[in-house]
Amino acid sequence: MPYDRLEELPDGVRDVLPKHAQEIYQAAFNSAWDQYDEPQERRGDATREETAHAVAWTAVKRTYEKGEDGRWHEKR
Repeated sequence: MPYDRLEELPDGVRDVLPKHAQEIYQAAFNSAWDQYDEPQERRGDATREETAHAVAWTAVKRTYEKGEDGRWHEKR
């Protein structure tokens, strides 16, 4: 289901990503949720939710990377 607020994101997202990255995740997830509503639009047998989470993480990784300190940082 789409996320209306950052507080609704899964703990594994909220607890590790900075606020801006969470905003990217939320926007990408919600967009993918709408875009991949039909099973034939997804790869393999992935669910709508699995697909939306995968798209969201990919969007975050375009701008952020996990540093050696284990925290997510904006790419330079």
